[in-house]
Amino acid sequence: MTSTAAVLEQPRNTSATEIDRALEELAAAKSDFRNMSLHQWAGLVERCIPTIVGSSRDWVDAACHAKGIPADSSLRAEEITAGPAAALRYLRLLHDSLLDIIRRGRPQLPGPVRQEPGGRLFVRLAPVKRRQDALLFTGTTTDAIMEEGVTAEAVAGQVMPSHLTGAGEDPPIMLVLGAGNVSSIPMTDTLTKIFQDGYLVLLKMNPVNEYLGPIFERALAPLVEAGFLRIIYGAAESGQHAISHDLTEAVHITGSNASHDAIVWGPPGPEQEQRKQENDPRLHKPITSELGNVTPWIIVPGDYTEKQLQFQAENLAASITNNASFNCLATKVIVTWRGWPDRERFLNKLQHVLDAIPPRKAYYPGAEDRFREFADREPGDVPEGTLPWTLIRDVDPDQSPKYIQRESFVCVCAEVGLDAASPEDFLDVSADFANDRLWGTLCAAVMVPSGFRKSSENKARFADFVASLRYGAIGVNQWPGLVYGLMTPPWGGFPGGTLQDPQSGVGWVHNTFLLQGIEKTVTEGPLTAFPKPIWFPTHKNPEPIAWKLMEFYAKPTVWNLSKLLGSAVRNGL
Repeated sequence: MTSTAAVLEQPRNTSATEIDRALEELAAAKSDFRNMSLHQWAGLVERCIPTIVGSSRDWVDAACHAKGIPADSSLRAEEITAGPAAALRYLRLLHDSLLDIIRRGRPQLPGPVRQEPGGRLFVRLAPVKRRQDALLFTGTTTDAIMEEGVTAEAVAGQVMPSHLTGAGEDPPIMLVLGAGNVSSIPMTDTLTKIFQDGYLVLLKMNPVNEYLGPIFERALAPLVEAGFLRIIYGAAESGQHAISHDLTEAVHITGSNASHDAIVWGPPGPEQEQRKQENDPRLHKPITSELGNVTPWIIVPGDYTEKQLQFQAENLAASITNNASFNCLATKVIVTWRGWPDRERFLNKLQHVLDAIPPRKAYYPGAEDRFREFADREPGDVPEGTLPWTLIRDVDPDQSPKYIQRESFVCVCAEVGLDAASPEDFLDVSADFANDRLWGTLCAAVMVPSGFRKSSENKARFADFVASLRYGAIGVNQWPGLVYGLMTPPWGGFPGGTLQDPQSGVGWVHNTFLLQGIEKTVTEGPLTAFPKPIWFPTHKNPEPIAWKLMEFYAKPTVWNLSKLLGSAVRNGL
């Protein structure tokens, strides 16, 4: 068997001839895809579960090797939860939805559909109908806020995707350009496009994580054997050949807005700008995308307990340091009220937590140059190849627009203090700042004190504030990374992106209830929680819990749930 290190040292490149053959093989499978019954789709989802489980150890070991995570490090839990565990959760939830469609005609939602004051429809997405979910994410709920005009009748009568209902149409072939940072992204993007959107998929691995390709071929062997998936490798030339191929009918990219624009409008330069102005794209195929974000963490001022401030400082630190900060949902701007008495105290707590977290390998290309640009300094006295967690306080966005206009994709976080007449006025000021000045529409976090919504007036004011935020996912007292991992909420930019201005992207992935007409999702949790979440960098021993989570998603029995909860309590003390 080839060692993990050897696999990582072997760059892969798929030739044009091999790409042509892969697309021809996908095209040859169109008839089989078209004739799949709903029972067969459910069976295909189920057959992917044991192959992912069987590949999970190699998957995690390879990712840890590439990212410089030692074998005895607690950071290995990240690669479990954001890798095979995320993919398994997606498959389990989608399988439940397909069984619901078979039995009842549509997925069964886990909670009520309700109409809030103002007429907007809210649909409960989590905790899911499995009662275990309420134990795994104690006190946390997720609601979808539907687009204006969507009615409860429309939600109840939603039409299932045509390939699941035997419409008999030929499926198109989609090129999925996989992200290089989080290992579950290319896999769950692929699974979404095949099972929910009805595409045959040519997955191109990103050069940063192409080492996972052979593992993915084993993990998704049922899809490969069915002819519904092919995986290719290489740099931009391979991608361009696949994009321009006649058999490629659609494209999906998880990456940067610059990569998106290069695909749609051509390389950067005068011609690209002219094409944008004249609405003359080079790409004449549908494209969906997820393109990152300058993610804000908005702190509503008020009275927090010492315990709440400490927990939320660790929560915020997790959002900065997870995956060495190479996340599109890593917090990049902390938004505070200048008049908040605890502003400095909270930032001091955050800095103290960051100071205690060892620096990590800067594995993503270009990280050191981006650090120098956004930190305005050299990395300093840290081990070679690593970068220090950097919090820059009291940034003036007018003097330093780079922090709010561009996603740094490196471990630098800016804090911006806003002037407002009162805590209540801060809601409007911060919403305007986030909506109109920060780049992107993917996700945002909001921290709110327990007492703020005790009055009916402030409760309504906060609801209006959340409704006004133009982001696809909002975490209240939660890092939006949880929204990504839940899989029942859709993941993508706020609706309204265009080819000329995609913002954080166009379209959704995940969304295992197959809901249509969603504007955004809101996930809310408590200000403190026990046991400590395993994604916190201050967790002492999260890996055993992460593997127990894998076991539970592989086989969701009461016995496996009890082992998972027992491990969480023992190792979370």
